[in-house]
Amino acid sequence: MELKISSLAERPEMLDRVREMADSWPAFAVEDLSGNAHYPRIAVELPQYVQFAEDEHGEVVAHGHSVPFALHTEWRGALPARGWAEVLVWAFSDLRRGVRPDTVSAISVTVAPHAQGLGLSGRMLAAMRDNARALGFREVVAPVRPSAKHLEPHAPIEEYARRLRPDGLPHDPWLRVHARAGATVDSVAPASMTVSGSLEQWRAWTGLPFDTPGDVEVPGALVPVRCEPERGYAVYVE
Repeated sequence: MELKISSLAERPEMLDRVREMADSWPAFAVEDLSGNAHYPRIAVELPQYVQFAEDEHGEVVAHGHSVPFALHTEWRGALPARGWAEVLVWAFSDLRRGVRPDTVSAISVTVAPHAQGLGLSGRMLAAMRDNARALGFREVVAPVRPSAKHLEPHAPIEEYARRLRPDGLPHDPWLRVHARAGATVDSVAPASMTVSGSLEQWRAWTGLPFDTPGDVEVPGALVPVRCEPERGYAVYVE
C-alpha cells in the first residue's frame, strides 16, 4: 500500500476526515473521562502532533496522536502510575500554564479496520517518532495498550508485559512493534485507563447482562470488569 503521511498542522482541512475514519475500538474503551475530556483537543490545539496516512486513493487509513509534556521536572521526574490518562492531564495542564515540554508521549495509533494487518501501525509509530525529532525532542514515551492482552484477561500485566518469545522479542504483537523501534519497558501503569458506568451503560457498550456480582469478562477488555449489581454500576481499570 502506498501511503502519504501528513500532519494536521500541514493540512488542517483534513480534520473531519481524520475524526470520521472508522476504527475497531471496543465501545467501552473510549469512555475514559480523561480521554473524553482531552483526546479531542489534541487535533485542535496540538495539530502538529497528529499524523495521518492516506492511501493511493486519498482515503485516510490510519492516524497517530501524541502530546508534548514536561517529564524531567522537580515535581514529576518519573512516568505516571496512571499512565495514559495522566499523561493527557499533564500535557494540557502544561499547555495551559505555559510549561516548556521536554518529552513527547504517544497517545494512540489507530488503523482503519480494512487496512489492519498491513504494517501501518509500525509506520505510524515511526512517523510519530520522526515528528517528535523534527520538533526538537529527544525522548518519546508510550503508554502501550498490549494488543493481544484481551485474550488473557486474567494474566497479571506485570508478567504479560515482560513475556518474551524465543527470539527475545515481546510476546505481545504491539509490544513487539515498539521493541523493534528501539523501545524498552519502563514500568507498568496499574491504572492507565478507568471506565466507570451504570449497569445500563455497560449493557449498551457490551451487549452483556451485567447482572452478576464480581468479575465479568468483556470482549476486547484487557482485564475483567468489576460488576456491583447491588450498587448499580461496574468499573474497569486497565
